[in-house]
Amino acid sequence: MSKKSIGLLIPVLVALVLWFIPAPEGLSQEAWRFFGIFLAVIIGLIIEPIPAALIGFVGISIVAILGLMGNSGDSIKWALSGFSNTTIWLIFAAFMFAEGYKKTGLGRRISLLMVKYMGKSTLGLGYAVAFSDLVLAPFMPSNTARSGGTIYPVAINIPQLFGSLPDNEPRKIGSYISWVAIASTCVTSSMFITALAPNVLAVGLVEKNNIFVAWIEWAKIMLPLMVPLFLLTPWLTYVVYPPTQKKSPEAPAWAAEELKKIGSVTFKEFLMLGLAILALVLWIFGKELGVNGTTAAICIVSIMILTNIISWDDLLSDKAAFNVFIWFATLVALADGLKKVGLIQYLNDNVSSIFTDMSLTSAMLILIVLFYILHYFFASTTAHVTALVPVFIAVAAQIVPSEQLLPFTILLLGSLGVMGILTPYGTGPSPIWYGAGYITQARWWGLGALFGFIYLIPIIIGVFIFL
Repeated sequence: MSKKSIGLLIPVLVALVLWFIPAPEGLSQEAWRFFGIFLAVIIGLIIEPIPAALIGFVGISIVAILGLMGNSGDSIKWALSGFSNTTIWLIFAAFMFAEGYKKTGLGRRISLLMVKYMGKSTLGLGYAVAFSDLVLAPFMPSNTARSGGTIYPVAINIPQLFGSLPDNEPRKIGSYISWVAIASTCVTSSMFITALAPNVLAVGLVEKNNIFVAWIEWAKIMLPLMVPLFLLTPWLTYVVYPPTQKKSPEAPAWAAEELKKIGSVTFKEFLMLGLAILALVLWIFGKELGVNGTTAAICIVSIMILTNIISWDDLLSDKAAFNVFIWFATLVALADGLKKVGLIQYLNDNVSSIFTDMSLTSAMLILIVLFYILHYFFASTTAHVTALVPVFIAVAAQIVPSEQLLPFTILLLGSLGVMGILTPYGTGPSPIWYGAGYITQARWWGLGALFGFIYLIPIIIGVFIFL
């Protein structure tokens, strides 16, 4: 039996076993069977024997055909409900922003400019890579597209200038650049809602509990915690995992030559930059202006198409965007199903009591640390969000006072970015940088544990500052 066949068989067996086991007391058989399918989907997302979006699509199809959400009309309305979710459309629109950066060449230009002006030393190169990510982060919710698709093609050329290759002096400069790149993108992914697609997905899920997280509210809490961590990361890597080459005079010259090749800044690059800034302003102040964030995003995408920054064919042919759109829409429906069938209420009734004898601060810290550490078991931040966010937020809603629930939610969801540093599979660009070959698996796990611990500290400090 092939590895793919085994991978397909495991989730199916899980669903079948739970299907025929009697439901626990207090839970309906339909809810228990839905949980079996939900768990099978999560296991499928971790193993991924078939594309992740297809796993979610199959999941909602099975639930609908079995009538676990009511009659046939109710079931299909539930199955397709995620496709009308405004959060999902915001993610899709933001993928078009990433396409605009790529199509105009603005993202590559920003990275090269950073290397040109900051890359005279290896430490400066680290900061150049980090700041390139930071500049793009508010507008690119796919850190895979940002770090792996935009920064990686530029940064991976730098070590080769000095003869630093995976099989020849990787520690000279290549290992340092690789770790700074992945570590920085994890931090920037926590800074902004729109810097990581699972952030946006998670915000959409918590709305089911009437917790509404605005872009600016997230930034007010996460930026003060993440900016010092961001500034520390290249230097900390320089100390903990130092490159053997400290100077890099060739890098600025190479970047300058590359900039000459791509020529002067074009009108479309200026226009793309202006539209990105406009989107950011509307995301920050949209609530006061009466403009929904998703409305702003899709309007700006329309302008991008009309001004030929991207074409309609670019939108239609963006497989990654449509893949995420279908994937996240199905996961939103599945997560909402947990509440509809009564599973969330069941967990509230049976889990919340564990925290009743604890102090509020201790309970919140345990929830955050447990949520963070459990990422070791997930090969996808999206799977982590779908499986755990509804449960953790439901439990928090029972023990955290209403006036503290919003900041607690932001701190919990804000950890989604930084937890990506834990493993070689922890976030989208991790396999790309790991696959570059400059960092061994053993070294990655060691650095991941160290940086993972350090990256958790600001989140814990946030509990004492904001709650």
